[in-house]
Amino acid sequence: MTRLRPARRRWLVRAGALGAVSLLSACASLTAKQTRALLAHPPSDLPARVEWAQVPFFPQDINQCGPAALATALGAVGVPIAPEVLGTAVFVPAREGSLQIEMLAAPRRHGHIATRIRPDLISLLREVAAGQAPVVLLNLGLSIQPLWHYAVVVGYDLPAGQILLRSGTVKREVMPLSTFEHTWTRSSQWAFVVLPPDRLPAQADEAAVTEARVAFERVAPAPLAAQAYRTALQRWPDSLLLGLGLGNALYAAGALADAEAAYAQVARRHDSAPAWHNLARVRLERRDLSGARAATDAAVRRAQHEPNWRDAVEVLRRDVERATAGEGAAPRP
Repeated sequence: MTRLRPARRRWLVRAGALGAVSLLSACASLTAKQTRALLAHPPSDLPARVEWAQVPFFPQDINQCGPAALATALGAVGVPIAPEVLGTAVFVPAREGSLQIEMLAAPRRHGHIATRIRPDLISLLREVAAGQAPVVLLNLGLSIQPLWHYAVVVGYDLPAGQILLRSGTVKREVMPLSTFEHTWTRSSQWAFVVLPPDRLPAQADEAAVTEARVAFERVAPAPLAAQAYRTALQRWPDSLLLGLGLGNALYAAGALADAEAAYAQVARRHDSAPAWHNLARVRLERRDLSGARAATDAAVRRAQHEPNWRDAVEVLRRDVERATAGEGAAPRP
């Protein structure tokens, strides 16, 4: 994971950025392949110009580009919060900056999900065109002397070959797309969008969306986690992990009938040991012993092919036998 070492003085961020831009502009046209392809053949469904002027702006303090960028992204989706509030959550004093893992984690504490988006220029601009304000990680220095910096994309102008940023102490930084691509590529084109649980990024992959929602479930209220999984399942209805996640969130919310329905759907669709296991557990708790036995039999069968679940399934089998024999109350899953 990239470790960030922002500049030690506010003026150094700006000076470094200006210096990097002036040095890179001369050679960007030789390296910015995505920009050249995009400007030569822009996708017909991508608007030529977009700018979200309503996105808030927070001039960054020393070493605080991470909290400022997060406050901007959260403000863009209606969460008013000051960078100072986020600073203690994402700023790592020993590193004099904000680590990427902390940047992704912080929005969860405010009921929102940070999701990595596809690492290419067209996907980034599609997010902007869809109304998002992506956070990007740039290297405004050189490979041998990096100057890491978080910024927020708020627009672009394809005819002019420009991208628009909330960046540092500049509310509307206009940067050539070729220069942006060059500086962004040095972070492996790392970017994410912050959205509420009932919205999805325009261009994120299923794996990135699933990973973000699993992480969100760990800290979010169960109803919000269930909403997040339902939203993702609308796009990827065949996902085993999203289906299991929905069942788990519904169970945690106390909606046992809905959790049973979610597990049953996943179990039938994927014939999965964990899905049959969880379905049997919920049925056992609901005192549906015949249904629990049927799901347990399916779990035992599938565990032969999914050995990681053999121990859990064996415990389940014994619990169902005891409940059926009337030897004790049904344990909770």
